[in-house]
Amino acid sequence: MESIDTLLLTDLATELPMAVRLQRLVETLRLHFQCGAVALLRLEADGELLKPLAIDGLARDALGRRFAIKEHPRLAAILQRREVTCFHHDSGLPDPYDGLVIDHPGEPLHVHDCMGIALDHVGQRFGVLTLDALTVGTFDAAAQRELAQLLPLIEASVRMSWLEMALRTTQQQSSTPEAVGPLVREDGDIIGQSEAISQLLHEMRVVADTELPVLLLGETGVGKEMFAHRLHRLSRRGARPLVHVNCAALPESLAESELFGHVRGAFSGAVSDRAGRIEAAQGGTLFLDEVGELPLSIQAKLLRTLQNGEIQRLGADRPRKVDVRVIAATNRNLRDLVREGSFRADLYHRLSVYPVPIPPLRERGHDVLLLAGRFLEQNRARLGLRSLRLSPAADEALHSYDWPGNVRELEHVISRAALKALSRGAARSDIVTLDAGLLDLDAPRIPAQETSPHPEPLPAASDMRPLRESVLSCQRQAIERALRLHDGNWARAARALDMDASNLHKLAQKLGLKEKSAGSA
Repeated sequence: MESIDTLLLTDLATELPMAVRLQRLVETLRLHFQCGAVALLRLEADGELLKPLAIDGLARDALGRRFAIKEHPRLAAILQRREVTCFHHDSGLPDPYDGLVIDHPGEPLHVHDCMGIALDHVGQRFGVLTLDALTVGTFDAAAQRELAQLLPLIEASVRMSWLEMALRTTQQQSSTPEAVGPLVREDGDIIGQSEAISQLLHEMRVVADTELPVLLLGETGVGKEMFAHRLHRLSRRGARPLVHVNCAALPESLAESELFGHVRGAFSGAVSDRAGRIEAAQGGTLFLDEVGELPLSIQAKLLRTLQNGEIQRLGADRPRKVDVRVIAATNRNLRDLVREGSFRADLYHRLSVYPVPIPPLRERGHDVLLLAGRFLEQNRARLGLRSLRLSPAADEALHSYDWPGNVRELEHVISRAALKALSRGAARSDIVTLDAGLLDLDAPRIPAQETSPHPEPLPAASDMRPLRESVLSCQRQAIERALRLHDGNWARAARALDMDASNLHKLAQKLGLKEKSAGSA
């Protein structure tokens, strides 16, 4: 049987993708030390977080977790020393992996032995390697000496992985290997390993360095704002402002002033000159979220900005030159809006020079568990819990659900389940397990023809109403229901009903709903 030194050296001499190289490293170490789990974590966010790069023996959602160093004293202690740090079964410091070791997936067992060592790369602290065991005494003095002896080979494997990544980055972005340091943020808050998300991230790296307008397309909750931030950060404008404009929240009467600014005396209350959001983004990026909600009167002026790089403040005599890149986002079909006449065709073509569809969560496979891990760790820290984990049944429930609200819905589901667990008697000192029932997920959707195998009986002739009255009643009920579901937000209700916001207001006025809502406000 080959020694561990030989195995590690063989991998160093073999050309491997970064993820494969690091995964082989943790698997080899776990097998050699006969322990429950091994994890390799990298420092991020200016040294405040540790992000798992490779794990073996831990629940899959651990890869999506981000461990705040101030929340985990064991990880902090390992980072502060260059030597091997060991925590035995009687240590009073909580272990970040309690309940996550998968040797016994149905039992929330806590870790008994742990040892770890800090890793350096190009003269900086890179992260940590941790080894955990469920058996007392696994990491004796001999095991600790051996881990210290293997440190040069472990760091060489990390260094090789980063050099290979830097070389690919150089080829893609014409940067130098030195530009890729151990603390560079790769994807910010974007978590995922699926083919769909990997392809999207690659595409965004390519388009980020251009000056082309980008149109982010996707369902509600997929994270369009997060991807807009990433595009800006990777662009040559990354050091300049990113100005976010929620078009759905702009009142039509104030939209022009908000976007383009105004001069003193332009309207009642304009007591001084004021720059708009577009000028605030000078030299940087303007992010137009929910761009399909822009009033038609504003669309023509925005088109001028895109075409000529000019704006004109409300009430001003002369235009001003601006230099901004526009990223727009929508969950609506702008082509349909163009056909309806509520969105200008010329503006649509200007904005959609490079459309980027963002995949819904149901098409991202195991990413749902990585994202769940992120939200589990956030809620564990927020609620002051020792450990927060998913049961195997909850894992399966997350996979089988179709996530109409996407990542945002997943975040809310995990937060709600954690609170429910506490309200039902779970102690903060326990390893809290979220079962499928706590997630409170709806059953998978069933096609309409399966839900009603037998036709409903026809109403009696005396119960029939004129068609026009029935249609108006149906419209009124649909609008009222949409408003209730979206807390009275007309823009969101319009999107849910697949209507233009201005058309919804007109229809509500016709049905007498506007007066009703105004009277109750």
